[in-house]
Amino acid sequence: MKILVDTNILISALLNPNGVPAQALLLVAQNHELILSDYNIAELRRVTSEKFPNKHADVDVLLAKLTYEIVPAPLMPQKLITDPKDAPILNAAIIYEVDLIISGDKHFRNLALERPKVVSAAEYLALEAAE
Repeated sequence: MKILVDTNILISALLNPNGVPAQALLLVAQNHELILSDYNIAELRRVTSEKFPNKHADVDVLLAKLTYEIVPAPLMPQKLITDPKDAPILNAAIIYEVDLIISGDKHFRNLALERPKVVSAAEYLALEAAE
């Protein structure tokens, strides 16, 4: 299964390595095809630099621990999501035929798409536990 992890999950995993988002991220990397977009990684670096400068060096450590595929995130306008900053990530998920997006972002959570399905980190862990 191809799973794209949203930037807020990456940031949460970075800030709390024992939290639910970190657990979900590691489980995806171990059991599925983890997809990150170039936009996700740039956003992770930017937000960490601005808001959590003491964690900036940890970004490379986190990314080095994961096995993932980087895909380009098209910046073209997208009418499916209300926040234009989320459009490139959704575009990447649709173009690269991602099965699942893990996100805590309300803009993703409010999407009514059949595919990719959007779940929270906790919902993803529950799905994995049920299998």
